[in-house]
Order: sequence, then structure tokens, then C-alpha cells
Amino acid sequence: MPTYVYKAVTKTGVVVKNKVESPNKQNLIKKLKMNDLLPIDVTQIRYAGKTAPQKKQKRNVENIDEILKNINTTDIGKNKPRELSTKEKVNLYFAQTEKITSRDLMVFTQNFYLLKKANFNNIHALDTIIKSTENVSFKGILEDILAGVEAGENMYTTMEYYSNVFPYIYINMIKVGELSGSLTNSLEQAVQYLDESDSLNRKLRAILIPNIVQFALLLVMLFVGTLVAIPAIQNVFDDLGTDEELPGITMWFAGFVDNLIKYWYIPTFIVLAIIGGVLFYINTPKGKYNFHYFKYKAPIFGQLIFALDFSRFLRAMLLNLKNGMRIQDSIEVSKNVINNYVMRSMIETSINNILTGTSWIEPFEKSGLAKPMITEMLKIGMQTDLTEMMEKLVEYMQIDIDNIMNKIMKTLPQVVYAIVGIVLIFFVIVVLVPCIQVYMGNFLFSAYGV
Repeated sequence: MPTYVYKAVTKTGVVVKNKVESPNKQNLIKKLKMNDLLPIDVTQIRYAGKTAPQKKQKRNVENIDEILKNINTTDIGKNKPRELSTKEKVNLYFAQTEKITSRDLMVFTQNFYLLKKANFNNIHALDTIIKSTENVSFKGILEDILAGVEAGENMYTTMEYYSNVFPYIYINMIKVGELSGSLTNSLEQAVQYLDESDSLNRKLRAILIPNIVQFALLLVMLFVGTLVAIPAIQNVFDDLGTDEELPGITMWFAGFVDNLIKYWYIPTFIVLAIIGGVLFYINTPKGKYNFHYFKYKAPIFGQLIFALDFSRFLRAMLLNLKNGMRIQDSIEVSKNVINNYVMRSMIETSINNILTGTSWIEPFEKSGLAKPMITEMLKIGMQTDLTEMMEKLVEYMQIDIDNIMNKIMKTLPQVVYAIVGIVLIFFVIVVLVPCIQVYMGNFLFSAYGV
């Protein structure tokens, strides 16, 4: 059972701290509140050494039920809470700072999928994985999930509490699998989703990071050159009394940088105001819808984002159809794997169309976002065998997604190189041209009246 250190406030304002065992974090918080203790912090900890047998009480750890059964919140402040030892504080620090990575999630999903294929039940599979999990923070979360499953809850209900660890789409893939009775297939999809996301992120990092670094270095050189080299060259010209002048664009940019440094608070305020305004707008219902629509229409990545969302929806729907669900029910359950408001609105319209006796494919067709080939295949499937046609459609869409990604991988470097090239040209004109003038020494002829 997980071990927690909690800090809470009593009715009289006294802060108390203790170390207890509890099935999960939610259960502990609930019990504290029921006993008039307001939780401030609840953190799972670990102890060095081997885990004690289940029947044996852990050293220096009390059962939460025993504490709360005998607690008197009016007198609790009289007894000073037990201080943690140095060893426990060190363990607590590392437990708090241990980051849960995408690799941890990938390994867990792959292992869980393999154990489910081997006909392990959820409790046995989770218990087996927990024993081999090294990340303490992630291990505590898995123990919470296991406690929920043992109490008769679905896995996704506890995962929703840890939305910072499990992505929204991932949670809803598990939800679809649990509700449709096909968790193994959902886990297979989740593994594929994590693998595709990781692969795409690696490709984007390989292209963007070197060019962003190069872009940043050019900007630094441009500003440093303007602040250091240009004034030095201008002083040489002034000291020698030459009629030569620096290029107009160089003088303009030097003045721009000087004003930027002098009145730095103005552009800072403008940038912060723009960012704040955009964030406020996209957090409104209309703003979020428009932002999600922009994602689908964005250059370079828009087509890929829509294809991934629609493919994910169709995969979930196919999974439900194979498990005997009606079309309406399969759409209703499958919509949970989508987070985009535009796609969700199309799905809701599709459900309403079924209720009114019209085509559920029509909203996707009228949106102009789905390719005609996709909607035509769905229409043919409705007239023949929808499940079989959707299997072919999912394969077709995967090929289409691969083609889109290949195009992006070819286009993106060209766009980045063009931006870096423009900055490089500007740097040459503004900084290097004046330096070349000094190196060539032509200004000396004017200085000496030649």
C-alpha cells in the first residue's frame, strides 16, 4: 500500500503533519476532509531497502484510519508532529523531483498490452508492472490505479486525476477500450499513438533544433555587431574626417537597436499584451473553436493534424463496431478520443443526423476538411459492409498520413533554411559590409582629400 506524508490545517488553524498508509491519494484527501482537516500537501514517499511483507506494518508508518478514529482536532496542536529524519527528507525530495517521462508511459503501455495479450486480468497485470517500475513517482500513480481497479473502478477514472501524466487522447483510448470490452485493442492503439507521436517529435527536433540554434546565434551576432562593431567603425570615420558614410540600412538598424534598448519596456509590454490577449481569446468558447479550426487549416501541419484526429476517431469507431455496438453508440463513445472542438462539433452533428434519420457522414463531407475519397468510402461502406470498409479506410488513411509526413519533412527544412537565409543576408548587409569597407581602406582616400 502506498505511503504518504500529508500536511493539513485543523479548524483552529493549527498545521499538522503525519506519515500514513492509504490505498490512494484521493482516498486520503477524502478522509482528511471528513475529519475536519484541510489538506495543504499530500505527497507519496518511498523508503530505502526492501519492501516489507504486506501483513507487516511498515516502520514509522501509521494507518490513516487509526489516526483519524482517535483524532481530536481541538487538541491536536498540543502534540508536536514527528519530524522526518534526514534520510526520509532526502527520499522525499527525490520522490518529488523525479520526472515521469514519455518513455515511462511507453514502457508501461507496451508491457500492459503484452500482459493483456497473455490473458492477464487488469489487477494481475498492474501488480506485475508495478513490481518492475523504477520511477517512484510513476510507481505511486500505478499503485493508485491498481487500488481503484481493486475497488471496482475503471482504470481511466484514476488516470483522469493524473491528466498531467496521461495525455487526454491516451486516457480516452483506455476509456473506449474499457467501455467496449476491448482493452487489449485499445492498448495496441495507444502504443501506436505514443510511438507515432515520439517518432514525429524526434523528426521535428532533428530539423528544428539545429536551425533554431543557428537562427538564435545569427540574431545574437547581428545585435552584438550592431552594438559594438558599428559604433567603432563610425568613430574611425569621425576621427579621420572622411566623407564616407555607413550604409543607410546599417544606420537605421543601429538607431532601432538603440531605441529598443532605451525604451525596452514598450516592446516588452506590447509583446506581453499580445500574448495575454491571444491566450484570453483562445480560452473563450468561440476563441477555442477558431483556434482549433486554425489548427486544421494551418500551413504545413494543418492537413496532418486533421488526418491524425480523423484516423484516430475512425479507429476507435471501428473498434466499437467490431464489438457489436450500433453506429450511433460507437460514434458516441469514440468522440472521447478527440480533443479538437471542430471535430467534436462535426461528430455531435453526425449523432444528431442519425437521430433525425439523415446521413451521419454528411457533416464530415460538408466541412471541406475530409478528402472526398474518405467520405465516398464511408458511403460505400454504409451500402455494403461498414466494418470491412472502415478497415480498408483506416489502412488508406495511414498511408495518406505517412505521405503527408514525408512532404512535411521535405518542406519544413526549406522553410527554416529560407528564414535563416534572410537573417544571414540582413546580417551581411548591416554588419559585414561596413567591416569590409574598413578592411578595404577606401575611406582613407576621402579622409586625406585624394
